Amino acid sequence: MNLLEALEKKSPMLPDNYRQMSKSELEARVQGVKERMGKRLFLPGHHYQKDEVIQFADARGDSLKLAQLSAENQEAEAIVFCGVHFMAETADILTKQDQTVYLPDMRAGCSMADMADLQQTERAWEALMDRFDDTILPLTYVNSTAAIKAFVGKHSGATVTSSNAEKMVRWAFTQKERILFLPDQHLGRNTAFNLGIPLEYMAVWDPLMEELIHECPLEEVKVILWKGHCSVHENFTIANVRQVRDQYPDMKVIVHPECRREVVALADEAGSTNYIIQKIQAAPAGSAWAIGTEMNLVNRIIADHPDKHIISLNPNMCPCLTMNRIDLPHLAWCLETIEKGEPHNNIEVPEAIAGNAKKALARMLERA
Repeated sequence: MNLLEALEKKSPMLPDNYRQMSKSELEARVQGVKERMGKRLFLPGHHYQKDEVIQFADARGDSLKLAQLSAENQEAEAIVFCGVHFMAETADILTKQDQTVYLPDMRAGCSMADMADLQQTERAWEALMDRFDDTILPLTYVNSTAAIKAFVGKHSGATVTSSNAEKMVRWAFTQKERILFLPDQHLGRNTAFNLGIPLEYMAVWDPLMEELIHECPLEEVKVILWKGHCSVHENFTIANVRQVRDQYPDMKVIVHPECRREVVALADEAGSTNYIIQKIQAAPAGSAWAIGTEMNLVNRIIADHPDKHIISLNPNMCPCLTMNRIDLPHLAWCLETIEKGEPHNNIEVPEAIAGNAKKALARMLERA
């Protein structure tokens, strides 16, 4: 059973009466709990959330920023994380023991994070140690489970974000001759390439086949990429870029580095979610942009910038399905059960895991 399946099984069912409420009633209930609980409640919302949810966020941002803001908030007793499971885990790791983190719908997992589980990673590590001895430092994208963060922390590695990945990879190469990059091969490949590492010096570890795929001799491998990906960003293609170039010759293409290498190579700009948001904000009126990232965010950027011509790089792209699990009925239900003292869906990372995961996060926060 993978993590998403486990979350599906663990998640309590939303009562029918919440499904039957009107949008206005649900909004009133959410606002009412927020007003009554005041500073005892903190509601962080990820950029990819639906508008019906993000409107109530006390803070918006990417996963790490929101976890850090949660940790800085010393007054909140309840932190209701509107995002996905690994984000809520990170918030729980960084917050105080007397603060409780909740996820409105436990089914809100992440397919990328689920592509690297602890058992697979431990087997891979053993196989790689046999091949390369003690020459590898593990790095993991923050879009990973607490267990993977703990594994990396235990082995002297660190977490990375899409905005600080280059800085952290540079640091990793001061520690060891090679890196293992989990769980997103595309971010790892794009980052290493930007730092001047040739593609042929990058190998891919396939956790299902338990084999290392490489073109160069083993001794020349510098980067080992875990065969994982974001199901949203991997669906942007070369054909999408070429269609935009044909239809809108003056339009700039900006994509997230979770996209495939060949898509990033053809784009005009590539960067983290915050980079994309800030780039569009700073762009002059009348400029034209095709954005290759999650559709809820793209639609929000379009609405926020009517003075610019903005489209999705792939107009047929769907929003992140697991991120979309958090909706207004689940949010209202979660908040009302907390207020009544009958909460559910609390996220609690065991201390044995949290301790090593915090080491991986701390190594990043000290340097980037």
